[in-house]
Amino acid sequence: MAASVPLDTLLHKRLEQFTRMLHALEGGDLKAIHRTRVASRRLRAVLPLLEMERSAARKMDRRLRRVTNRLGEVRELDVLSRLVDELNESGHHDVRALRQVRASIADDRSRAHRRMVEDVPPGELKRIATKLDKVADRGKAHAERPLRLALEVHVARCASVLAQAVEEAGALYLTDRVHSVRIGVKKLRYAMELAAEAAGRKSTADLRMLKRVQSLLGRLHDLQVLVERIRHVQATAGRVDLTIWHELDAITTDLEDACRRLHARFVRDRAAVIAVCERVGPKARHEAADRAEAS
Repeated sequence: MAASVPLDTLLHKRLEQFTRMLHALEGGDLKAIHRTRVASRRLRAVLPLLEMERSAARKMDRRLRRVTNRLGEVRELDVLSRLVDELNESGHHDVRALRQVRASIADDRSRAHRRMVEDVPPGELKRIATKLDKVADRGKAHAERPLRLALEVHVARCASVLAQAVEEAGALYLTDRVHSVRIGVKKLRYAMELAAEAAGRKSTADLRMLKRVQSLLGRLHDLQVLVERIRHVQATAGRVDLTIWHELDAITTDLEDACRRLHARFVRDRAAVIAVCERVGPKARHEAADRAEAS
């Protein structure tokens, strides 16, 4: 039987991931921004399990959310730039039109990076890490069984939220509802990873499936954001060069087709996502508790 991992060890590991590349953030290093942002999300997944006063936990969650959002703004623009490069390399689209889109992204990326450095400088991230490090030290005596039960409740809650989001999204291509599913998949995946790690288990088939769906929905979201960006550029370009306006229109048509294909793949995966939610959701947790009491 695999050995369980205490909560303070789980938190320290995520803190190390959070602070590992702080030195490279101010320079705009793409890898540092991405990894620190992911680490901030993983830290937020641990917060509900920590022995903190409710007001302190809410304040810490707000601080981490601000970090996630600021890093996310820069990260999203980096992704858009990479997507434009993909379109350019395909050779199927007008180079001048893509150049205008890339210039728009580059301008906003510079502004987003300045906001990131001003709002969440490395010193602020270190203060967050120091605060959570002290919380981890206080929580070393967290018993194995209470931690396991807390994780089961956390996973079940995330599964319930995701199941509802999938149900509300249905099979229609509604961007806001699909976005809610994407966020729900991400939160359940992080919660299940935390539970598996705490129990000393490796990745499961359910986790691999959630990761695959998260990647699919992430790609869909990125393409949707790029479509919105091109429409914004198109509104300005139409007053200057009608040819470029039409070229941009052709690009958005192709991207929207790609979005619909990705959404169709998600619809095929809906049943598998719901099945995972049922396996780890509130009903499954209560049944497991009943069996444990009966034995």
